[in-house]
Amino acid sequence: MADPQSYRPSQIPTDSGVYRFYDATGTVIYVGKAINLKNRLNSYFGKNLSEKTYRMVHKAVHVDWTIVNTEVEALQLEFTWIKSYNPEFNVQFKDDKSYPYLAISLGDKYPKVYVSRQKKLKGTKYFGPFAHTWALRSTLDTLQKIYPIRSCSDGNFERAVRSKRQCLLGDIGKCAAPCVGWISESDHSALAHQLVKYLDSSPADIEAQIEREMVQAAADEEYERAAKLRDQLNAIAKSNEIMGTTLSSHFTADVIGIHEEITHCAASLFSVRNGRIVGSRSWIIDMANVIEGQELISATLSKIYLDNEIPREILVDRHSENFSEFEKWLGELSSHKVEISRPQRGEKSEIVSVVKRNAHQALIQYLSKRSNDAAVSGQALEEIAATLDLAELPLRIECFDISNIQGSHMVASMVVFEDGQAKKSEYRRFAIDDEAHFDDTRAMHHVITRRLKRYLAEKDIDLNELASSGGARPKFAYAPQLIVVDGGQPQVKAAAQAMSELGITNIALVGLAKRLEEVWLPENPDPVIFPRHSEALYLLQRIRDEAHRFAITFHRSKRSRVMLESVLDEISTLGEVRRKALLEHFGSIAALRKATSEEIALIPGIGAKTAETIREALEDSRETGLAVDMSTGEILEK
Repeated sequence: MADPQSYRPSQIPTDSGVYRFYDATGTVIYVGKAINLKNRLNSYFGKNLSEKTYRMVHKAVHVDWTIVNTEVEALQLEFTWIKSYNPEFNVQFKDDKSYPYLAISLGDKYPKVYVSRQKKLKGTKYFGPFAHTWALRSTLDTLQKIYPIRSCSDGNFERAVRSKRQCLLGDIGKCAAPCVGWISESDHSALAHQLVKYLDSSPADIEAQIEREMVQAAADEEYERAAKLRDQLNAIAKSNEIMGTTLSSHFTADVIGIHEEITHCAASLFSVRNGRIVGSRSWIIDMANVIEGQELISATLSKIYLDNEIPREILVDRHSENFSEFEKWLGELSSHKVEISRPQRGEKSEIVSVVKRNAHQALIQYLSKRSNDAAVSGQALEEIAATLDLAELPLRIECFDISNIQGSHMVASMVVFEDGQAKKSEYRRFAIDDEAHFDDTRAMHHVITRRLKRYLAEKDIDLNELASSGGARPKFAYAPQLIVVDGGQPQVKAAAQAMSELGITNIALVGLAKRLEEVWLPENPDPVIFPRHSEALYLLQRIRDEAHRFAITFHRSKRSRVMLESVLDEISTLGEVRRKALLEHFGSIAALRKATSEEIALIPGIGAKTAETIREALEDSRETGLAVDMSTGEILEK
């Protein structure tokens, strides 16, 4: 790494401008803009730099700058350079998809409509992008019934002209067949412009116009033309269902939402035209090298509008101090006024929330695919081993979590990850006796002891001999390289004491605390802090969250069963056998309450009279003020 002081520039101007950092190979690794170049650049050569800024300035060997007249010019130059150089430490957008557009070649003698994944041909009008190709093709199929302009390739069109025979689309009414003279050049071009107008305009206006023409054609006794216009109206209604009509017909804007996680974030765009969502797209942003202080919304705006059509209104889910400069810059690019805003209520706020949820889903899908990537998992495991100074890679990690409400209905979970992937067949649940009055730390000591005692008892079993005798495979025979407990220093000390009492020293132990995501070690008074965007921290959090989810699921079922037992215990006419039969069949008080008296009476030993008694007891339990939150299993007071 280079010493930043070795290339620190002197006599930096105080003007506005754009600067570039270069590495030893002459590659631009970062581009930024500043109102005052001197103040901004000097901040990179001071002390107490954040992690990623420190890495950037130590990788760089040279910095230069360009002075501009206004902040808008600086903004434009900054993002032009970012697009040209794609610097390592600027916001990186990942998009492994090629999104389709609906294209209409208005510049051709005979315009055609087609699906395109390229958006740069002159004289062609584009609509989209569409998130799903099937949705676009379904829309195109419907639109061709309304506006039957040609969709064939130029080669097929010329072949039809020579042979004087139309294709199948002409025969079924989805093409006006200009190739064989069924429609004139001017009329076909007018049809293409009508399609563009339909896609650009409010569907209500188009429907009203066609309806007027239909009524007039019927009045003029042109019944065949009136029937065609009626079919157009029906096709438009179907097209509107495909393209979406849940918004006001006057609503036209681009809507942008961003969802952030530890290692990545996602940005989603909805293009809304006259109340219809005509296009959507998502990008994944890698946070690994994003310099602290960079605005994701600014980078997203530049990414989208350096290449795409610029609307008059842009709605976003977060504020930026640069919005005024962006409005001026985008206004100059588009030759019309552009407004960027963050809505707080109403229809606009609702659509922003929908787009943000779509960004969340796009990120979930990306991270789900990424979590199954062996290279990514291997990198995370290597980082865990290096940071925690482990003797070997933690190829098997077990995580434990305790779940309870004020010490009652206590349960524990154990989840297993091998090679960075969940191995659900190895998950285990532990029931803990409420009579023991355990707190979280004693419960953790208890569960770790139970698990490791089983390991000690089963580790020396000969698996080959067991298999030959037809015995079941031992469940706890394998030791993990790393045990993770959900909690901080108290939970780690309790687990370490359990391991010490059993004489186990070959298994590493850490605790992951939720508040600041610190990693605690048994003999270390201070926690280990992983980098915020590290793959290792993301993997540990994923394992901890899975253990928590598994424990909560078990806890809810246990509490619900306890509630059912308490209600049945209060019914004096029920003996132990019949209570057991009801518990096994229904399993929870919620399931029993949903059952009718006739369904309850079908249980062996339960007659119609007893069933009515049970129904009355259930109603009495409602009136006493007891209730259960079925989303959490928590016992509530009405």
